Amino acid sequence: MGKISFMRLKGSQHLRQRLVLATLSSTPILIDDIRHEETWPGLRPYEVSLLRLIEKLTDDCIVEINETGTKLKYKPGVIIGGKHLVHDCGLSRSIGYFLEPLLLIAIFGKKPLTIRLAGITNDSKDPSVDTFRKVTMPLLKRFGVPPEGLYLKIESRGCPPLGGGEIVLGVPIVPNSLTAVTWIDEGMVQRIRGTTFSTRVHPECEKTMTYTARGIFNRLLPDVHVFGDHRSGPQAGKSPGYGISLFAQTTSGCFISTDTAVSYARVEETDDYDDERKELTPPDEVGEQAASTLLGEIEQGGVVDSTHQGMLFLLCALCPPDVSKVRVGKLSQYGIETLRHIRDFLGVKFVIKPDSATETVLLTCVGCGLKNLSRKLS
Repeated sequence: MGKISFMRLKGSQHLRQRLVLATLSSTPILIDDIRHEETWPGLRPYEVSLLRLIEKLTDDCIVEINETGTKLKYKPGVIIGGKHLVHDCGLSRSIGYFLEPLLLIAIFGKKPLTIRLAGITNDSKDPSVDTFRKVTMPLLKRFGVPPEGLYLKIESRGCPPLGGGEIVLGVPIVPNSLTAVTWIDEGMVQRIRGTTFSTRVHPECEKTMTYTARGIFNRLLPDVHVFGDHRSGPQAGKSPGYGISLFAQTTSGCFISTDTAVSYARVEETDDYDDERKELTPPDEVGEQAASTLLGEIEQGGVVDSTHQGMLFLLCALCPPDVSKVRVGKLSQYGIETLRHIRDFLGVKFVIKPDSATETVLLTCVGCGLKNLSRKLS
């Protein structure tokens, strides 16, 4: 690789953030000791799949993995984007695992991106494709990502363990740079929206989830609407499952989300292969649990929910050298790690100030001024 100076990192933690920040800041990285003490050492299949996905988006990037998978060398390339790309995300993590890094990298590409992703659309580990469509994408627009060409279409649903889901994602490019924001007004919740889905189970599951969730919300506000999305045939993927994605919209345009899905375990998650399939959580419990989780997120305060904190901080840090100021609820572990990685890769430090009156946290930073240089290379 010649004389390249690598940033040296250790361990498997937060690989997605490291790859995103390395790519955007053009910083070559060398990661040692990836799960070196575990029974199955090295990179997991979904992490290798993410690296392959980044290779498809970029030109001239170099990925070297040693035989045991415990050491990774990554030299970023130029972000290209492009049309009609296809990627199979595999079955060990859902499409939601890949979407956050994909969106952050693609907006700084040379060309707008359209890509077809195959795999699992809804599971209990990662945010669902519904949440990305209804909550994450409006977050990008707030920072100046053009709404034209920003879309996510669910062609078919897929649940663990066998997947079978497909989505088509469109991501436009930022013409020059993002826009700094002052976003500290949470507003009051004015409406709650949601989507239930079911694949290869009775559609009655969806009605039960909706009825239970609405029963909790309607005590608090009247404007609650949950849409159903029952899939059958090829659009229902290969495994039975159901779930619900909910979000609250506030008077100041904030979206607070939660989602959950129920399906049979992936093969590697269970040791009792010969055991009968365990009973799935009843739909009424799923609806109740999702509604309670959303109320908990709303109670914490902030302009985004805890799962979107990391993305919010990254977007603030990538803005021009203007001041961005945002309010969040209790800092999540993922949010804290994101702030550390932003400091290490971009040199951007946030001023963190607890607001004792509302029990929220105000964060202020001056962006690193990342410009879309890939676009100028055309």
